[in-house]
Amino acid sequence: MKRPWNLVDCSVYSLSTSLEGNHNMNICTYVTPINMNPKIYAIAVYHNTQTLQNIQSSEYCVLQILSDQQYKLVNVLGKKSGFKYNKINYLVRRKMIHDWQHYTVLNQAVAYILLHKINCIPSIDHDLYLFKVIKYKVNNQDLPLTLNTLRLHKIISI
Repeated sequence: MKRPWNLVDCSVYSLSTSLEGNHNMNICTYVTPINMNPKIYAIAVYHNTQTLQNIQSSEYCVLQILSDQQYKLVNVLGKKSGFKYNKINYLVRRKMIHDWQHYTVLNQAVAYILLHKINCIPSIDHDLYLFKVIKYKVNNQDLPLTLNTLRLHKIISI
């Protein structure tokens, strides 16, 4: 039986973060817009990750809405630790990234959203960050990647 929080088909995102020139990307699904004007996002970031360390030490990051075609990236960006594996080198070798607003971003992402950190609420296994939208770019009309697509491809089993 599914749990209530697994009933909804959520979008799959990636945060592109940077600390002292070292870039990292992760996968996140605990993401939601919470305010209209200004546009504010709430994003839960998992503890003991390179992404959390980068966000704690910097003011900005880029939220990427992944394309339905990018489902295979979840195995690299979500199932490997940025502390142990250089995800950016993997993406560079495959020519899958470029720079946008001084951040490394995925070529085929549906959209990029430049975020400014405004608050943090610590929690037990994730910290909840509030970010103000600074700038955004919609790249294409592909369908966003969702949890159902990951289930279909047997990448997750929720």
